[in-house]
Amino acid sequence: MKKKFEEGDIKIIVDYDKCTGVGECVTACPVEMFEVVDGKAIAKNLGECIECCACVNACPNEAIEHSSC
Repeated sequence: MKKKFEEGDIKIIVDYDKCTGVGECVTACPVEMFEVVDGKAIAKNLGECIECCACVNACPNEAIEHSSC
């Protein structure tokens, strides 16, 4: 199952079949946009995203897609 998070031109998709909730996206994101809830990553406050792609690069399971990356 893929969960979409969208705000303005930014779209982040987290593949919940691949996400294991290790939280590397939480640690990597410089604007603290991610959190792990019930073992899965969620993207909150997309308006804060600086489109650096750190979340995509940090995920060991390649579970994150970002419209800018």
